[in-house]
Amino acid sequence: MMTISDPTTRFERAVTLEGNRIRFLNAPSNLAVNQGQTRDVFSDKWNATQGLDQEEKLFETQRAWFLRLYGFETEESLRNYLQNARTIVDTGCGLGYKAAWLAELAPHACVMGIDLSDSVHIAARRYAGVPNLFFLQADIADTGLRTGSCDVVVCDQVIMHTEDPERTFVHLADITSAEGEFLCYFYRRKALPRELVDDHFRSHTHGVDAEAMWEFSAQLTELGKRLSELNVSFECPDIPMLGIQGGTYDIQRFIYWNFLKCFWRPDWGFELSKITNFDWYAPSNARRFSREEVDEIAGRAHMVPMFFHGEEACYSGRFRHAMSGPKQSSANQ
Repeated sequence: MMTISDPTTRFERAVTLEGNRIRFLNAPSNLAVNQGQTRDVFSDKWNATQGLDQEEKLFETQRAWFLRLYGFETEESLRNYLQNARTIVDTGCGLGYKAAWLAELAPHACVMGIDLSDSVHIAARRYAGVPNLFFLQADIADTGLRTGSCDVVVCDQVIMHTEDPERTFVHLADITSAEGEFLCYFYRRKALPRELVDDHFRSHTHGVDAEAMWEFSAQLTELGKRLSELNVSFECPDIPMLGIQGGTYDIQRFIYWNFLKCFWRPDWGFELSKITNFDWYAPSNARRFSREEVDEIAGRAHMVPMFFHGEEACYSGRFRHAMSGPKQSSANQ
């Protein structure tokens, strides 16, 4: 029978292990105000998500997107990629479904899910029967893990919600082993009108209570739904000064990408679409990045991309310490 090594040995800070929960003996208490607000928002989000009828649809969609974001053609290719990993950490793990997936694909590895929000309590209960999976509630910019202790570090759709994404990237690069890889996602800058609206909400979120933000998210969802149901497409000209790319757009997607995030997916339904809108507009911390900024952040941490992907929503890549691997491959940059 395979034995998974004690996860506490990966930490430089004193921790205890209680079942599948890792806990700091002396938890840090220096959380910034914005990060505390962001933690509370994501606690609300994940509490609202658990148990939805469309929850498995969300997980299925996210798993498929993960493969594309990080250069894996199939789930089997990801399984092969993980075969030599001894320690895998999913930072910003939410409800833990991705960490559980990685634990299933790599049963020989010690897998840890880390999240600042209360979602880790749900995740720990849900996946209590997975022998190689453990959870820690912590700031992902200060995990307490030892330098070079992790063979695969995942930060998927999370780093933009941290207080200082540059510092977070440096820390997660630091805990990545010499031959390991750091998989990271960056939310991409959008057209100027959309950026201005997003910036407005970043500065005003603290003054809006959760109930009002949920109501606002429902209104955005209804707008996205109604626009989508118009089933109207048009040819948009290039407008470089506004950062609007020309092409054929469905009217809902045109407004979504260029003016206002009014997310709607019919197969996800109203509640899950509403949660997705809440996910973006409620947190105080929600940075966006240009390709040049991503390159600069990675370069300062002395990390180079082994694989890099770009699409309208984001940039993503698998990064290694400089001089530790072959030249990168790229997709849709």
